[in-house]
Amino acid sequence: MPGLTAPSDYSREPPRHPSLKINSKEPFNAEPPRLALISSYVTPVDYFYKRNHGPIPIVEDIDRYFVSISGLVQNPKDIFMKDIWSLPKYTVTATLQCAGNRRTAMSKTRKVKGVGWDVAAIGNAVWGGAKLTDVLELIGVPKLTSVTPLGGKHIEFVSIDKCKEEHGGPYKASIPLSQATNPVADVLLAYEMNGEPLNRDHGYPLRVIVPGVIGARSVKWLDSINIIAEECQGFFMQKDYKMFPPSVDWENINWSTRNPQMDFPVQSAICSLEDINFVKHEKITIKGYAVSGGGRGIERVDVSIDGGKTWVEASRYQKPGIPYNAGDSCSDKWAWVFFQAEAEVPQSAEIVAKAVDIAANVQPENVEVIWNLRGILNTSWHRVHVRIGHSNM
Repeated sequence: MPGLTAPSDYSREPPRHPSLKINSKEPFNAEPPRLALISSYVTPVDYFYKRNHGPIPIVEDIDRYFVSISGLVQNPKDIFMKDIWSLPKYTVTATLQCAGNRRTAMSKTRKVKGVGWDVAAIGNAVWGGAKLTDVLELIGVPKLTSVTPLGGKHIEFVSIDKCKEEHGGPYKASIPLSQATNPVADVLLAYEMNGEPLNRDHGYPLRVIVPGVIGARSVKWLDSINIIAEECQGFFMQKDYKMFPPSVDWENINWSTRNPQMDFPVQSAICSLEDINFVKHEKITIKGYAVSGGGRGIERVDVSIDGGKTWVEASRYQKPGIPYNAGDSCSDKWAWVFFQAEAEVPQSAEIVAKAVDIAANVQPENVEVIWNLRGILNTSWHRVHVRIGHSNM
């Protein structure tokens, strides 16, 4: 790729915030402290989780950088950044969540494979860039197209990022063409994050943002776009990020029996408290996030202080002074909501949170029933423990 280089080692990594919890150094994977995650509705770039599969690519000449768009289209074309910048700029507030968020808790049930994440492999940002629908129109693919005249039904995003899982080849993923060409889906080729140019960890100079879908489909460091007949056959679509039942383990897995995971299920987590807490006072504040995929808003967040026997409804909010109502035009449909509840706890308590989205999907009670060998999509009730008094540690 002219102007963009994929280093072969980790000697030129970008700086990162010292408070991040590092889950893997090479490649670098890290998340913020859970309390920092709810300090701001829009997650500061420094506190946005970092999910990488190899050394971070380097842009050497932005003027020479371009994205090749080809495949089952009649007018393939190289799109330079000046072409992207010349298109109308859109901003979309969208939450990205790694499919492995909360994997560490799932691994306590039975061993899983993957980077160990707590509850903070998630973040909410204001992404700026060109709508993919506008970019595709530059090569003659109109809006609301499900198949091109040459038979293209999927759009594949290919990164310059090289991965061991792809045997040194590039990271890639795809979405249906019908989604890519639907303006309502808000798929972006993004060059800004929170009003600033993307930094290297988050895909500079150009990345895909697919709102409402697991983060693995929002490809960073975009190299090329292919219009293809079938979904992407890459490792991360065909042999990873698929949801298997608890009965399937590595000795009896058949990857072809499952579709690649796209939308993420309804999720919530308590972030104002750690897994085990010693507090001085009986009255505490319980705060966290809730989010659902596919643009489904959050209808309700329930909080319990007795392990799920009784519940109270938490308040929900996105922006100060603007009431949150799922589906309302004033609410960000692709973004998380924060929740808050006050409670007086007994000497010891198991505090639980669960969310319900506008389609009445609700988080499962126990992690055991959704255990899967890759440890993805742990959306079980989130539980923390509180005790009045002082830790002996």
